[in-house]
Amino acid sequence: MTPVPPGAPGVSGPVGVILMTYGSPSDLDDLPRYLSAVRGGRAPDPELLTEFTRRYRLIGGSPLVRITAEQAAALEARLGSGYRVVTGMRFSEPSITSGLADLAAAGCPLVVGIILSPQYSELIMGGYLRAIGAARAEVGADAPRVVVAGAWHLQPAFIAAIAARIREAIGRLPEPERGEVPVLLTAHSLPRRVAEQEPGYLRQLDETATAVAQAAGLERARWHFCWQSAGHEPGEWMTPDFADLVPRLRAEGHRAVVVAPIQFLADHLETLYDVAIGAREQAEAAGMAFEQIRALNADPALVEALAGVVAETLRDGPSAGAPAEARGSATAA
Repeated sequence: MTPVPPGAPGVSGPVGVILMTYGSPSDLDDLPRYLSAVRGGRAPDPELLTEFTRRYRLIGGSPLVRITAEQAAALEARLGSGYRVVTGMRFSEPSITSGLADLAAAGCPLVVGIILSPQYSELIMGGYLRAIGAARAEVGADAPRVVVAGAWHLQPAFIAAIAARIREAIGRLPEPERGEVPVLLTAHSLPRRVAEQEPGYLRQLDETATAVAQAAGLERARWHFCWQSAGHEPGEWMTPDFADLVPRLRAEGHRAVVVAPIQFLADHLETLYDVAIGAREQAEAAGMAFEQIRALNADPALVEALAGVVAETLRDGPSAGAPAEARGSATAA
């Protein structure tokens, strides 16, 4: 297990941790507000709203907020006394502001912020930093200091957990398919214009995919990195997408495929609909058996990885009396 310090040097009071992710609509009536928030205040057109209503109805609503709360509770138990862990959603409740306010009320002078994406880009994740700044302003004079962890895409426990899920998914296939089945390691698609500005982020995705494949014992010819969940905005999105690879794999003679997201840490629309329904339908329409890995959710291995992120951020980040920027992190002071 990762050794976690009982607190931070020079800090009088518990250390706070806020787990941050997108959030989700509370119900179908909340969907228009949620989509508008995600789209920077632009209301969705009727066709988009109808399509997302269909998707959320099919999956029975997103469990993301509930699962993130479970992750926070498990992490607080793992860290032990001297820590308080809350959640903060960018586009729904409980918000980043409410989470930071809770940590302030608990007497936390220092907070470690963790964005629940192992790969980090200030351009892509900058909204979280702005949300932290706005939250500190709203909380006021009692707002704790915040250091936001950078990339943790090679955390050993995280890599091992995804690899174990891949081996498990392969094992669910019929015996003749297991030895040769291709594995697609996916991440959320990006507009190409954004991706071209973030070579470091793309490198992190490649490093995660390579490390996971090696840990799962996959020969290089058996795994492919690809994108999923391209948005509904105009412009070119990154390729290859899952839908691009499936016909090619079938033409090569493969009769099964395994999909393994390497960026998503909890079940939500992108796993429960885009993969479990959309990708499965595409594979089965091509005549291929389909398996996907189980999401990590509150798995102890993920909790261990998050504990490692906390420990490393406290080790490398600023002490209470030194406002220097943390290595690999962004600070809000």
